Amino acid sequence: MVFQGEGKLVQNFYGSSCSNVEQIVRQAVQNKLSQTLITIPATLRLFFHDCFVEGCDASVMIASPSGDAEKDAQDNLSLAGDGFDTVVKAKQAVEAACPGKVSCADILALAARDVVVLAGGPNFNVELGRRDGLISKASRVDGNLPSPNFDLNALTSIFAKNGLSQTDMIALSGAHTIGASHCNRFADRLFSSSGVDSSLNRAYAEQLKQACPRNVDPNVVVQLDPTTPNTFDNVYYQNLIDGKGLFKSDEILFTSSASKSTVVEFANNGVEFNAAFVAAMRKLGRVGVKTGRAGEIRRDCSAFN
Repeated sequence: MVFQGEGKLVQNFYGSSCSNVEQIVRQAVQNKLSQTLITIPATLRLFFHDCFVEGCDASVMIASPSGDAEKDAQDNLSLAGDGFDTVVKAKQAVEAACPGKVSCADILALAARDVVVLAGGPNFNVELGRRDGLISKASRVDGNLPSPNFDLNALTSIFAKNGLSQTDMIALSGAHTIGASHCNRFADRLFSSSGVDSSLNRAYAEQLKQACPRNVDPNVVVQLDPTTPNTFDNVYYQNLIDGKGLFKSDEILFTSSASKSTVVEFANNGVEFNAAFVAAMRKLGRVGVKTGRAGEIRRDCSAFN
């Protein structure tokens, strides 16, 4: 038995305790994806929201009877149920094969990688050995997740707080190559007192106004990448160059001189973007992890043991 130091994750952590965990999780993710496409962006976003609050410890999965868990915070209410369901289904499949061995945090990390691959993105090895956290409070979410209105400094500093560089942040923003947003998250770019946000492509702004008129049904969503919305690729960056970043926090990556060259690089070179995304995902997966005797291995991802 190799001694694992504090906070150290390893690729083959379950080699002897649950050797086919990766195949089991991928099969569960594929089954879920065959039912609904939302599985892909929902699972990837869930991983991100989990890691940025309390670290990657599946604290976002906890359901509280009093409605005060992490998932109940305002910033997490828009997380699609399909992401949670993907992890729950994968956990059930893993428990049937290796009861009590694999954490929900590791299953979420594996599922996040799997949806990227299933959407046509890069494959990569996931480090494992996370344990599930014992704290999940809505009050701890506020101020710890990036907002659609953030400028470059705010984005860079919230990622830096989690040990991620500006390049990591720009690469992880590329996850917006898939998924959708509710109209209220960007309505201020279309209907402010000063008119349409000048960094928006005019024709694109008109399309958005048609999709999201004033007083639109709050359930209406718009694709984050209007060009290839269901494929994990570098078109997100090409869209930014064309003024088709849906959020201010997307477009700012191209309009700010400090980040512009990286956007252009990723737009021109998909291989480079994929490599940067993989590096950033591996770093993201190490944020605030509990290992060794910390935390627990939950039997049910939505409840503490």
